Amino acid sequence: MVDVLILLGSESDMEIANKVKATLDEFGVSNEVRVASAHRNPDLVDKLVKESDAKVFVGIAGLSAALPGVIASKTKKPVIGVPVSVKLGGLDALLSTVQIPPGVPVAAVGIDNGKNAALLAVRILALSDQKLAEKLVK
Repeated sequence: MVDVLILLGSESDMEIANKVKATLDEFGVSNEVRVASAHRNPDLVDKLVKESDAKVFVGIAGLSAALPGVIASKTKKPVIGVPVSVKLGGLDALLSTVQIPPGVPVAAVGIDNGKNAALLAVRILALSDQKLAEKLVK
């Protein structure tokens, strides 16, 4: 069982995933990192989300940045999107992440900002975990 499932659309996004993981590890939040593209491996994305007991999902993707929206379409749990700077300085991915259609909410952090994604996940989890909430104050 993990608290946060970190999904990235490509191995090339691993540096950002490692920032998310390192920050979650600092807070003692259990997490798992998996590579699954919304375009190249849609069945794997579906399986990972549906079978996960994670409380929060982080989707890391560049270009069209479809992954966070696809994750959100498959769960009612919080999804945090991290747009990746691949082309256009990451602006394409940022706009894709924040323009998910109504009814499929995705929280978005800054381009390449895995640390903020992790901190937002920690804040969400801290709503029901007093010990974690106390760690945030320090």
